[in-house]
Amino acid sequence: MGLTIREKADTLATFRFASVHLMETLAQWVPSTPELEVKTLFGRHIWDFAQHADILGKRTAELRAALHYTRPPVEQYRLALDALRTESRTAERLAGMYDVILPDLEERYRRTLDAADRLLDEPSIRVLERILGDFPRWRTDRQAVARERADVAQEDPNWPARLAGQVRAVKELVDSRSGADTAVQPV
Repeated sequence: MGLTIREKADTLATFRFASVHLMETLAQWVPSTPELEVKTLFGRHIWDFAQHADILGKRTAELRAALHYTRPPVEQYRLALDALRTESRTAERLAGMYDVILPDLEERYRRTLDAADRLLDEPSIRVLERILGDFPRWRTDRQAVARERADVAQEDPNWPARLAGQVRAVKELVDSRSGADTAVQPV
């Protein structure tokens, strides 16, 4: 059985939350990151996340939710995103974002696509496929920065594994809600 329209809107709204949160995280990091190459990397990807948030938010409105409807993920995932945001060391920021959170998010997008009905969910599928197209470029960009700034080394090599453990423990990203909690507008 497929998802209801409300559940589809909630899923995209949760992905939108992640995009906005990651955009804001990178924006917060830019002024406090000393390495120019890393600052530039973050700056380019801020724009990408803003674009993702915008198209996801427009799609939620098409699913009878509010325009730019945003729904926080389950608490444990929010805590992992917050832990990433508060990281102050450049190498740990890079590892947490590009080696942990983004691969996890990419996998969640892919699982959502795999479960989608290719006919009924085509507009959402096109949005998610558009977003997934950025992940290979992000990996390439991150690898280029790693080559240019090989001097940026992790102070805590175990930190990415701890963060990965947090996100892997989250099986379902979307926080379920009761029938009374509805942001989806009736037809």
